[in-house]
Amino acid sequence: MWKVVKTKLKEKKYRIILILCFIFFISMYTLLDIFNGGYNNLLELYGYYLVVINILSNTMMSFFSAIMITISSVYFKLSGKEGKGTTLSGLSLLFGMFTYGCTPCIVSFFASIGITFSVMVLPLAGFPYKIISFIIVIMGYFWLRYEIDHAKCQR
Repeated sequence: MWKVVKTKLKEKKYRIILILCFIFFISMYTLLDIFNGGYNNLLELYGYYLVVINILSNTMMSFFSAIMITISSVYFKLSGKEGKGTTLSGLSLLFGMFTYGCTPCIVSFFASIGITFSVMVLPLAGFPYKIISFIIVIMGYFWLRYEIDHAKCQR
């Protein structure tokens, strides 16, 4: 089934989906970095290496998330069921919002629903949490590949 999915990915419709999803995810991850202090602040505190690593990790996470959604769309079209691995890319984005993203927004959100806590400063501007988020995305990709490789036809 994977060969069929790879062939379908070359169609114009799925390339457009891939590009739009990539733009959406790269925008969201960049926005999270901006809410977390921005690249100028990151540059002053930690130097170029962390800025470059953050941008590269944003790009890789965005690409894997976009490819997962596109592959899942093809898989749904072929089999009639959605790949469960795709939900991990959304979980990764949500994880980013709660950890390395806009901390004041999350604190005020939790406070509005009655949950209060003290916020600790995240090390390296939350980069270790971005690594966890990247691992979640990679797990989702391999889970989706496993589902496609072991797909059963509907009867």
